[in-house]
Amino acid sequence: MTQDLSILHLILDAGIVVKAVLVLLIFLSLASWAIIFNKWRMYRKSRNEAEVFSQAFWGGSDMDTVLASIPQQYPNSPLPNIFQAGYREFMRHKRDMTQTQSINKIIAAGGLDGIRRALDAAFSREMDQLSRHLAFLATVGSTSPFIGLFGTVWGIVNAFQSIGLTHNTSLAAVAPGIAEALVATAFGLLAAIPAVVAYNKFTSDLKRMAANMEQFSSEFLNIIARHIKE
Repeated sequence: MTQDLSILHLILDAGIVVKAVLVLLIFLSLASWAIIFNKWRMYRKSRNEAEVFSQAFWGGSDMDTVLASIPQQYPNSPLPNIFQAGYREFMRHKRDMTQTQSINKIIAAGGLDGIRRALDAAFSREMDQLSRHLAFLATVGSTSPFIGLFGTVWGIVNAFQSIGLTHNTSLAAVAPGIAEALVATAFGLLAAIPAVVAYNKFTSDLKRMAANMEQFSSEFLNIIARHIKE
């Protein structure tokens, strides 16, 4: 009698532990794909808006005009948010300088330090937002093969126990149990491979965006420093 060794049949006939492993791996895979699509959209949006914002910023537009356009044109965009934090701190410094009429040299140092701290804080917030859930992808990529391997080992142990009880060592008797066990390894790899590839890709993209934001912060601070010292 021919045995049905299709993937669906093997899954349905699997033991409770192997089924639990498969359900966990399916959940991890679906969660990973949700994060992958969300990060892909977020990073693409951030890169496009950073390019448009840079063109507007370096194209000779007034900074007040650029600041006013951020809520409508660049909502929750990393590079504009960093500019917004730095420029608002600069405007606050200008108001304090006007009110106190302190010595320019002392105010310049204090103002630049405050603006630098505002830029650093905004950079940290944006990096936290951009890197959120990347650790989950790394965890799925590193642990899914072992979770699948656990299901495989458990299934093979059960298969050998069945052989010991029935004393039937024919390939026809062993094949279903071994095939059922190997399905768990396949599911572990299917969950791990996309997560690892996406994690490496997004980590590389994040490094480029971080370098772009750091360069912008440095150039913006130099511009503000010239205005403060004038």
